[in-house]
Amino acid sequence: MLSGQEGEGLERRLLRGMILSVAIAVLVSLLVAPWRVTTGLTLGGVLAFFNHHWLRASLRSVFGSAAERGSRPRLGAARYVLRYFIIASVVASAYMLNLVSIAATLAGLCAFAAAIMIEAFTQLYFAIRYREEN
Repeated sequence: MLSGQEGEGLERRLLRGMILSVAIAVLVSLLVAPWRVTTGLTLGGVLAFFNHHWLRASLRSVFGSAAERGSRPRLGAARYVLRYFIIASVVASAYMLNLVSIAATLAGLCAFAAAIMIEAFTQLYFAIRYREEN
């Protein structure tokens, strides 16, 4: 279980990982890919940040109020469905206007997964590098 300070540190590292993965993908695509790929990666990355923020805020409000009341958390499925509906609407609109590559947009939406992988490899490196000798 993570303490508050460790959780905040992990959150900062994940956000930096998301920024890093989207920035690298967009910079590389500027050099080697068509402009629709670059706009798709950018749109997907921005939507990944919004999705992450919305998820954190809704979970904090649900579980925070439940902890204060001492009851089971109540969360309507409407919040989750609405969030995904908004994201899907933005992606579909951009695709229908021929502004983005759908594959690149989906790749940009995977920024959180890339950040998780960056964090996992970082933790693995530090575990190997600073392990205690027996």
